[in-house]
Amino acid sequence: MLIGVPSRCSTHRAASTRTVGRLTPRRVATAVPPPTTSSTFEDFVDFILLLQKNIIKTAEDLEINRGRKFLVDRWERDAANPNAGYGITCVLEDGEVLEKAAANISVVRGTLSAQRAQAMSSRGRSNIDPRGGQPYAAAAMSLVFHSAHPYIPTLRADVRLFQVGEEAWYGGGCDLTPSYLDVADTQAFHRFWKAICDKYKPELHGELKEWCDKYFYIPARKEHRGVGGIFFDDLSSAEAGFDVEAFVREVGDSILPSWLPIVEHHRGEPFTDAQRQWQLLRRGRYIEFNLLYDRGIKFGLDGGRIESIMVSAPPLIAWKYNVVPEPGSPEEDLLKVLQQPRSWP
Repeated sequence: MLIGVPSRCSTHRAASTRTVGRLTPRRVATAVPPPTTSSTFEDFVDFILLLQKNIIKTAEDLEINRGRKFLVDRWERDAANPNAGYGITCVLEDGEVLEKAAANISVVRGTLSAQRAQAMSSRGRSNIDPRGGQPYAAAAMSLVFHSAHPYIPTLRADVRLFQVGEEAWYGGGCDLTPSYLDVADTQAFHRFWKAICDKYKPELHGELKEWCDKYFYIPARKEHRGVGGIFFDDLSSAEAGFDVEAFVREVGDSILPSWLPIVEHHRGEPFTDAQRQWQLLRRGRYIEFNLLYDRGIKFGLDGGRIESIMVSAPPLIAWKYNVVPEPGSPEEDLLKVLQQPRSWP
């Protein structure tokens, strides 16, 4: 989902105007300087616009056989107020590899509501007035790629910046939600992210993996949504002890390189109708987490732009009553890992 505030809270609001077409990244011109902005914020916006463009190009290259392209829907948060911000929602559907893919931008400015301010101050942000009223700026690039192949896991990732006054915090992450467990692929994915984290802080990967496992959990099912990755909220360089902005930019640039080897490993493998059905059942869990527990989606559904909020939903989903995998089956192997996360050396 599009992310624009800490704790993955969506900041979409109904668009009054929009443009649908090919991707042409540009910033909305403003007649009056926004209330909360800086060169750091504007530089980050430039970064995520280019990141989105590069991700779309790479994803479309996967679909060269069918020639599938992203639909680009640019929307304005408030046509009467150019300072309010905009979004670029990009969606590819019915691809050979990507059954549905979304890579989205949101750039939002506004005033903190009491609800948002209280949520932020409760996480230890002493400079946030819990009564609300402070101007903020938020920018994010987020993606969800749902594969047509049961052996290729769903990829979810984002990078985001939230600024109030002179203070700014970063968030983001990248994680996998497989239908079938491939131990070698999962190990390689986690090693990839550990190598990046190790550049900035020796214990960083362990901290962000644990954060990811804790966040993407479905209490009602007593299982995790996927095999994890990294996830972080509200990080600043002063508090983290390393260059968080540089780290977040490297995370953004590394999203697809962490996943593409898995695509190449499995895209040509045959699969059965039963395996496809299991994939659809697992997608049901994906939606359950998003609608029941994801903070960003729950917030965004309260008056947000519904097409942008729900754009990352899987295209096809199945539910069956009390599905129990056969003992010793690949399906049971997956559930064991989802019920008890493990380290992936």
